[in-house]
Amino acid sequence: MSSEQLGGESNYVPATMRALVLDGIGFEHLAIKSVPTPQVGPSQLLARVDAAGICTSLIKLIEQGPDHKLMYGWDPAQFPLILGDEGSVTIVKVGEKLQTAYTIGQRFVVQPAVDHAPVNHRERYRNGGVGINKVAAGYTLAGHLAEYILIPEEVLEAGCLLPIPDAGVPFAHAAMSEPISCALSAQEHHVHISQANPPVARQAAVGLKPRGVTVVIGAGAMGRMHVDIAFSYGPRAIVVADFAAERLDLVQSLFGARAAKLGIEMRTVNVGSEKTSDVIGAMTDWQGADDVIVAVGSKKAIESAQELVARGAVLNLFGGLKKGDEIVGIDAGVVHYKEINVTGSSGGSPWDIAQVLALIAEHKIDAGAHITRVGDLEHAIEFLQLVKAQQIDGKAVVYPHRRQQSILQVPSWSAQNEVAYLQEGKV
Repeated sequence: MSSEQLGGESNYVPATMRALVLDGIGFEHLAIKSVPTPQVGPSQLLARVDAAGICTSLIKLIEQGPDHKLMYGWDPAQFPLILGDEGSVTIVKVGEKLQTAYTIGQRFVVQPAVDHAPVNHRERYRNGGVGINKVAAGYTLAGHLAEYILIPEEVLEAGCLLPIPDAGVPFAHAAMSEPISCALSAQEHHVHISQANPPVARQAAVGLKPRGVTVVIGAGAMGRMHVDIAFSYGPRAIVVADFAAERLDLVQSLFGARAAKLGIEMRTVNVGSEKTSDVIGAMTDWQGADDVIVAVGSKKAIESAQELVARGAVLNLFGGLKKGDEIVGIDAGVVHYKEINVTGSSGGSPWDIAQVLALIAEHKIDAGAHITRVGDLEHAIEFLQLVKAQQIDGKAVVYPHRRQQSILQVPSWSAQNEVAYLQEGKV
């Protein structure tokens, strides 16, 4: 895919660009605007945004403004923001101090969670930015929901600009690496301790247990990402539980053939008609599952998941609970006598994104399986409203340099779909 498919030569940058701008608190302060294209400083880069994802976390930012934990008092009413924390980009301008390190045409993904103190505009933060050691793209740093994005010093110095390893990786698939990396990070928090026999030392292994039984509770967008990543660890079985039959059918349609090819048993459980504990018991001779991931924000799901674990298992509380609803019941007997590990994760790191990009390039995961809506920048606000109303099951992607009259609803989004969309406007 060339720069011409996106509407221009890679070395041409217009003076203005379209961007999704937040200039206050609430959706009424959200608009697509024409703004000046950022100027590149000596230690900065400018990149064309090839594709951008719509992230649920932006809802909190829109509704909280300066009170959001990653804003540190920065007021969008005074200093408007360009939103968007998921995307894939191509370098179009290189600052004079970076000429030997970067070249025009290189493709990257930005890790939005930047573990670095603010370098620019410190006066816009509370207390001049004193004590801040983490900023974020799409928050106080420029975001991806625009035609171009400034890559500032914070991103580069924190190692948050990750190269796309293969030119054949579609723009939209690369943009999905950030949300998928959250699932990878969560599974990398699993630690299994084994002891070959009592006289030898114990050993610890990171990740899902190979040839074990993995359970994912919740077949929504993030649950399906967990399923996608789980294949790479080689479990003998993956079980997905949910109330919604249509979501369980989607899991089978997306992943059933791959599971069969890899020799992994894929089971779905409709918890409205059967007990997950009975299914797991029958599959494991009533020993329990080795890895249980709760991918829904539900106290009941967390508490009932404890019935599913085997001795030495890992229970991952991935789905976040609403504020005021965080306290759940933990069966200390299960933790104590079964010697299980309880873990959680709230996001990925640059390493996680790099791993996901490698898995995408090697065709070991299918990032396009998680895309269900496609549009252009003008659809971003509608996508965010649909996300808030929980009316999108899957991920929405926009192509900022492509104009599309209406939103496309798709079962998945392949490399071939993207090429046709960019070249002809057809899927």
